[in-house]
Amino acid sequence: MTARFEELDFVETAMGDLTLWRRSFNGADVFEVKLGDEYLMSSLFVVAEEELSRLGLAAHAGDQLDVMVGGLGLGYTAVAALADARVHTLAVVETMPAVIDWHERKLLPVSASLVDDPRTRLVLQDFFALVRAAPNRTWDAILVDIDHSTEHQLDPSHADLYTVAGLTALSKHLRPGGVFALWSDDAPLESFLASLRAVFPFVEAHGVSFDNFLTGGVSTNSVYVARL
Repeated sequence: MTARFEELDFVETAMGDLTLWRRSFNGADVFEVKLGDEYLMSSLFVVAEEELSRLGLAAHAGDQLDVMVGGLGLGYTAVAALADARVHTLAVVETMPAVIDWHERKLLPVSASLVDDPRTRLVLQDFFALVRAAPNRTWDAILVDIDHSTEHQLDPSHADLYTVAGLTALSKHLRPGGVFALWSDDAPLESFLASLRAVFPFVEAHGVSFDNFLTGGVSTNSVYVARL
């Protein structure tokens, strides 16, 4: 019998205590992640994470796509990317060893789909450091779901990504026609759209709405899509 609340893992990290919980909600298991006092994600609400992959990859006209996902989390963005038959390889970059371990141990609902797919490679690395550096390879799409938003980062060191300089550095990791897509918990921010337009010829922002069972209303996240 599943306990109503069960702590599956607890790890001290440089950004705070990382906790993975499983709880029962309406008879189903729900998986939640906290970093310090902040809720990072819940398997109750994954529509926007999946739309990040769908919208980002839909903006690419090619096939045989090599895709990087920044941020592993519960795995829904990565698995949604694998649902696109054009994805040839998928590298998921995650800075916290514990998160990779959760999936390798198949603790989460989509873990098996992710790690058993031969296209998948889980990479233990700081995504922000990776895209600041000169590329040792390039990608057709880079899909990112790490910070809460462009203005609410998990760590202050992430802030430079959301500047023109940071986006320019990231763009060098993309091939011609390549796509950068970003999830945000906030409404589209005009100042960030302006920064994207300074680097990418094609830029759009999507609102992704979903029923919020906890509030009884509708919540909306954003997905930014930019293409070279």
